Amino acid sequence: MAGALPRKVAVVGVALSDTGRVDDLTPYALHAQAARRALADSGLDRSVVDGFGSAGLGTLAPVEVAEYLGLRPTWLDSTGVGGATWEVMAAHAADAIALGHANAVLLVYGSTARADIKAGRRTSNLSFGGRGPLQFEVSYGHTLIAKYAMAARRHMHQYGTTVEQLAEVAVQARANAGANPDAMFRDPITVDDVLSGPVIADPFTKLHCCVRSDGGCAVLLAAEEYVADCAKSPVWVLGSGMAMSHTTMSEWDDFTVSPAAVSGRIAFERAGVRASDVDIAEIYDAFTYMTLVTLEDLGFCGKGEGGAFVEKGRLLRDGALPVNTDGGGLSACHPGMRGLFLIVEAVTQLRGEGGAGQVLKAGRLPELAVASGTGGWFCSSGTVVLGR
Repeated sequence: MAGALPRKVAVVGVALSDTGRVDDLTPYALHAQAARRALADSGLDRSVVDGFGSAGLGTLAPVEVAEYLGLRPTWLDSTGVGGATWEVMAAHAADAIALGHANAVLLVYGSTARADIKAGRRTSNLSFGGRGPLQFEVSYGHTLIAKYAMAARRHMHQYGTTVEQLAEVAVQARANAGANPDAMFRDPITVDDVLSGPVIADPFTKLHCCVRSDGGCAVLLAAEEYVADCAKSPVWVLGSGMAMSHTTMSEWDDFTVSPAAVSGRIAFERAGVRASDVDIAEIYDAFTYMTLVTLEDLGFCGKGEGGAFVEKGRLLRDGALPVNTDGGGLSACHPGMRGLFLIVEAVTQLRGEGGAGQVLKAGRLPELAVASGTGGWFCSSGTVVLGR
């Protein structure tokens, strides 16, 4: 996608399904609900949708989900790289539309992870790797959260980052969630609340970790010639980037650097902007350290400066750099893979539809947003730059 795109691409529809605690719907129903709402939001007829992307559900995802939705697309994607899946998939969709391989691509996600565990339909075991290279780590009880905790501890050791600074990320995410009626948790918390909670994996206590929720969302991307028929103002895809790092921890060159350092650089270069131009950032936050290190790697501050950067309310909706304006995975929702929610929230803010949680810059709507998803344990990254 280097240089000017042959055809401009816009996000023309976004929507959430029911989110939070959803005990009466299946994941398929959440997909359908989000898809219908996103199409309604766009004002386009479903007949224009000739591309479809989905991951994480169905025997032949996205074929099974598309069939459930009554779609027969001629362009498909089922990329699976963890939490970065949706930014990577959005980049694939934008490229396909730009080149004329599709005209309108619907991306849909839905999960009842919380309800399934509550009902005993699945376990909450977060270990990975019975075969392949990961087998050499899993025998030591090296769960997903343990990998993130190790990386956070390395950053703390190397740069003097404190657990209080990590806690600030959770506190500000919760404050942002306070204005979001769809957020799972909205009551304010303090740094002391975060630090005094039960330890899950040192240095993370419970409030350093994302919520477990149900929910889904959908994003519709379309070629520029469809924009005139849409119900809402377009949000343009300006640039994207993707990168991978490792799966085995011993193959990770530096625990303090995520693949967002590469995906972000590529996305900003392709968009022709710099991090300093960005008004809002929607960043994958399964754990507080993810937000801090991704901010560094995207270039919002220098390497090792993330701890100081997140202090003094900088990430709040009215802060210097509003981050995770809906409350993020730490407070709003996290049903398994959160990457598509980042794009939904970025578009919502750029349109000025954030309600009580709307970000204003000197009384004006934000012009530029970045959505950056992380997969695995900093294994993959996808970054998308969006603009009004």
